[in-house]
Amino acid sequence: MPRSRNKVASRNRRRRMMKHAKGYWGLRSHVWTIAKNHIEKGWEHAYRGRRLKKRQYRRLWIVRINAAARLNGTTYSRLIGDMNKKGLDINRKILANIAVNQPEVFAKIVEHAKG
Repeated sequence: MPRSRNKVASRNRRRRMMKHAKGYWGLRSHVWTIAKNHIEKGWEHAYRGRRLKKRQYRRLWIVRINAAARLNGTTYSRLIGDMNKKGLDINRKILANIAVNQPEVFAKIVEHAKG
């Protein structure tokens, strides 16, 4: 019995993969083996980048909170520690947004955490 190869499925699989290689430079966008390797490598970088983005945003929020806290006579670590003791549950994203856009509200939060 002759060997059966599902050419339709394999062609569709390659075509679907090659669509992701559109815009790549040189043979990366035309040659199957090279394109496949670069597409997969790009997906790995994208996966890692999505996690790095979260870390970078958290670092940015902490820098902003620290700068605003120092303007109000305390430091970031003391502010977060005091907020935890008082039971103030404001996440860093919101706290950084308040620090940048509403400094007077942030000053009240610092006073409440200190007192």
